[in-house]
Amino acid sequence: MALTNNKYVLEWVKEMAEMTQPDEIVWVDGSEEQLEAIRREAMSTGELIKLNEEKLPGCYLHRSAINDVARVEDRTFICSHRQEDAGPTNNWKDPKEMYAMLKELYTGAMKGRKMYVIPYSMGVVGSPFAKYGIELTDSIYVVVSMAIMTRVGKEVYDALGDSPDYIKGLHAKADLDAEKRYIVHFPEDNTIMSVNSGYGGNVLLGKKCFALRIASYLGRKQDWMAEHMLILGIENPQGEIRYLSAAFPSACGKTNLAMLIPPEIYRNKGYKVWCVGDDIAWLRIGEDGRLWAVNPENGFFGVAPGTSEKSNPNALETTKSGTIFTNVVHTADNTVWWEGLDKNPPKGAINWKGEPWDPNSGEKGAHPNSRFTAPAKNCPCISPEFDNPKGVPISAIVFGGRRAKTAPLVYQSRDWQHGVFVGSIMASETTAAATGAVGVVRRDPMAMLPFCGYNMGDYWRHWLDMGKKIPKLPKIFNVNWFRTDDEGNFIWPGFGENMRVLEWILARCFDEIGADETPIGYVPKVDDINLEESGVSKETLADLLSVDKELWKEDVRGVREFYAKFGDKLPNELAQELDKLENNLK
Repeated sequence: MALTNNKYVLEWVKEMAEMTQPDEIVWVDGSEEQLEAIRREAMSTGELIKLNEEKLPGCYLHRSAINDVARVEDRTFICSHRQEDAGPTNNWKDPKEMYAMLKELYTGAMKGRKMYVIPYSMGVVGSPFAKYGIELTDSIYVVVSMAIMTRVGKEVYDALGDSPDYIKGLHAKADLDAEKRYIVHFPEDNTIMSVNSGYGGNVLLGKKCFALRIASYLGRKQDWMAEHMLILGIENPQGEIRYLSAAFPSACGKTNLAMLIPPEIYRNKGYKVWCVGDDIAWLRIGEDGRLWAVNPENGFFGVAPGTSEKSNPNALETTKSGTIFTNVVHTADNTVWWEGLDKNPPKGAINWKGEPWDPNSGEKGAHPNSRFTAPAKNCPCISPEFDNPKGVPISAIVFGGRRAKTAPLVYQSRDWQHGVFVGSIMASETTAAATGAVGVVRRDPMAMLPFCGYNMGDYWRHWLDMGKKIPKLPKIFNVNWFRTDDEGNFIWPGFGENMRVLEWILARCFDEIGADETPIGYVPKVDDINLEESGVSKETLADLLSVDKELWKEDVRGVREFYAKFGDKLPNELAQELDKLENNLK
């Protein structure tokens, strides 16, 4: 029974059902009663395994196919009408050709299965930030995960009313054929299509597909920003909370920063850190002229390996109830385990592939990209403003990467234009975890390279244009927790100690503290970062803040090469900033 009279929704569902040919159409209403019935059905087929109700209440284990365990960037397309609108960093195909190819893959793909119609909201339903989507899927894993990651329910139809303004998402597992796996975005048609995958990053279409690729395109048209950023608030002993958003490429500690626990010396004084979001920020100009941000998601889709009581106790606590674990170890007592959780690998356990696992075999029990999908409300440090439809005001935007020697611990841009330049040259050096050589510099502007729904040159132009429209601009910074000594050991302790750097950043935003000018921007005066009980000496900090001109000259050459890809789409202002940097280094 359809839950809406919206003719645009009804016609589209009918058309997609005629193509995919499911045995039945199930309209998801978001009620716990219906979701519980759907979970029970998945347990009967083995798609979900219910875990120990005493130790992990309401938690389930899911395994994806062995050939389907991560996002597939080479199978991800932006199909704008003109190739130049997708730009040099996205895969592109003509929309007509792509629709025809997908139609072949979707035809009859849901035979023998149910099609679930999921109405969902990115952001609080009815908020000025909210955008609505409907995902059609033949996967129960998608239904129950979307109910955690987004706001699912009938009220989405009420908010949508008779409007055609929603994002269409079609997902079919089909045969899980890796050679025919596609994750395709048609930004001009408000449409996302995913086929032959069951892995969360490719099939939970509210996540990167909608909240970044499609939303970044919409934001450019509508004067707002969709960014791959965490949002956090720092509460000082006086009870004042200041907010920042921060962009990091993967493997740079984004979730750990989003759920940061202040060092004891700060906690004793009454400092607190509040997590608004760990992955995505939508930013708009508020009535007061400041930039305001919301986290459009309702849950966390985190990497399990390495998450522990020591590395991120808040994330671990978040997974203790109502969570779906994917591709982790299933223990004999019907709980879960992964590498880095503790030092006691379980005996008699089943690995992520569903096979008996011997911890001494040398093989990992959990997949390195195994995941937890957990409700944000579970997080002990979730911000009281999490559901505020207006969002939170942003004082600082922070970019970060993983550089062994080049970038200092922290520096501030001279102004907004220079800050956009700083974000555009963001880079990380590959670690052993990434495929290929170690130490190769990978540019990932604003951490958006895989997620920008249009030409990155136009995306930078949008950032520059927003700088002229926001009356009260946030200040822009760059951090690097990953500087190493000559033996390759990290010099800065990281984790909770990063609070010391954030404190300096926010003091700069409110003009409470000075700084030293360098060729690349402003760095802290050594006495202005609180090192008490950090184990870091002033000499070490001075070294962490130093700017090696020779290394930066080398970096300038790398940036020129990267910028060349964008041709005449490269904003002139960024070319000028690069020249200015080069001159400053002479």
